[in-house]
Amino acid sequence: RAQLVESGGDSVQDGGSLRLSCAVSRSIYSNYCIGWYRQTPGKEREAVAAIYTGAPRTVYGTSAKGRFTVSQVNANYTVFLRMINLHPEDSGVYYCGAGPHVNCYRNDWSRPSSVEKWGQGTQVAVSS
Repeated sequence: RAQLVESGGDSVQDGGSLRLSCAVSRSIYSNYCIGWYRQTPGKEREAVAAIYTGAPRTVYGTSAKGRFTVSQVNANYTVFLRMINLHPEDSGVYYCGAGPHVNCYRNDWSRPSSVEKWGQGTQVAVSS
């Protein structure tokens, strides 16, 4: 059974909004730093935001500040990424990744190499 399952990706227009979901297995939900990362063809995977649900503590990448919000619903073991005012450069495959919980207290969360578990990704397309 997959430990991280993303959903909610869609095609929207410039300025639109989306909410992505990451269903997290119960065994890792409160023990890992759960991050959102996006990737476009030809580019490295970029860290967007992360949350340590056990605190909770949230951290954001530069591109996410002011427009994206990461949150949790403990009852459903789900982490969300709410995105508003989307632009074409926000397009890509968004992945949910889990790494050591201390990553959310250090800049380590922003390094995809620090992630231990990955979901399969969900596609976001923003058209101008």
